[in-house]
Amino acid sequence: MKEGIHPDYRDVVFQDTSTGIQFLIGSTIKTPKTCEYEGRTMPLVTVDISSASHPFFTGKQKFIDAAGRVEKFQRKYNWGKKDGAEAATEDAKPKS
Repeated sequence: MKEGIHPDYRDVVFQDTSTGIQFLIGSTIKTPKTCEYEGRTMPLVTVDISSASHPFFTGKQKFIDAAGRVEKFQRKYNWGKKDGAEAATEDAKPKS
C-alpha cells in the first residue's frame, strides 16, 4: 500500500437520533463531534434512521395490497371483466 493516500480508519460511534441507540463501527468518516462510549472519547456521527428505527427492521412495516385495490376498482366500475354470456362463449372456442 502507498503511504499517505489512505484515509484514517478508526472506530466511530453512530447514534440514531430517533431512538438514541449507539453503534460502534469502523469508519473513515470525519466528524468534529465526540462522545463518551464505554469510557473512551470517540468520534460521533448522528444518523436519522438506522436498523433500530427503520420500520422494515423493527417489524412495523405496513404492506399495501395493490391487487386488492385493482379488483375493487374493477368491481366498482365494472371494468376489465366480460359479461357472463360473452365469457362463456369465448371459453368454449378452441384456442389456436
